[in-house]
Amino acid sequence: MAAHLKDWAVRSALAFLLFPWLLGHVGCAQNIPTAKGPGSYLAVGGGVSAFQVDYGQRVLGGAVLFDNVNPTWRIGFEAEARYLRFNQSEDVTETSYLVGPRVMLKPGPLRPYVKFLVGAGNINLPFHYAHGTFLCYAPAAGLDYLVNDRVTVRLLDFEYQLWPNVSTYGELRPYGLSAGVSFRLNPARHIPSTAYRSRWR
Repeated sequence: MAAHLKDWAVRSALAFLLFPWLLGHVGCAQNIPTAKGPGSYLAVGGGVSAFQVDYGQRVLGGAVLFDNVNPTWRIGFEAEARYLRFNQSEDVTETSYLVGPRVMLKPGPLRPYVKFLVGAGNINLPFHYAHGTFLCYAPAAGLDYLVNDRVTVRLLDFEYQLWPNVSTYGELRPYGLSAGVSFRLNPARHIPSTAYRSRWR
C-alpha cells in the first residue's frame, strides 16, 4: 500500500508540473501578440514555504516548485508541488500537488494576483503510523515583482488549504506563506498603456 501511494505521488507531481507546460506549448504556438497587450509566456520557479499544519499545530518548512502558464498577461494557470519536511515532530510531514487558474489584478512591475488550486495532499502521521492522500482545495493570493524580461521574484504567496475528508480526523486546514523566484522561458513583453484600458485582454 505504501509503495502504491508513493508511486501515485510521483506520478501526480509529474502530471501537475507537466500539464502547464503542455498548455503553454499550445498557447504560445497559437498566440499572436497585438498592440493592445503582451504575448503569452511560460515560467518555471521554486522557493521556500512555511506552513501551519493543522495536525499537531506545528509550523513546517519546506520547498515549493511551480509553473506559470499565461495565454495573456492577466489570466493563466499555475501548478505547484510543495514538500514540507523541516521542523517536523514525530515524523509528521505534508506534501501537496495542486493546479488551477491564476488571475493578475494589475499590470506593471508589481503584480498582485489571486488563484484557486485543486489537487491532492498527502500526510504522514506520527512515527509513520499511517499516511494517506486526500482531495485538497487552496484559495491563495500573492505579489510578484518583475525584475527584468526573464526573472520574476515571488515576494509573497499566502495559501489556505482545505482537506475536506481526512479519514476519521475530519477536515484539515493548513495555511502558510511562500516566497521564491521564477524564470520565463520566453521573455516578457512590456505592458503598454493600452493594457490599462483593455484590462481583460
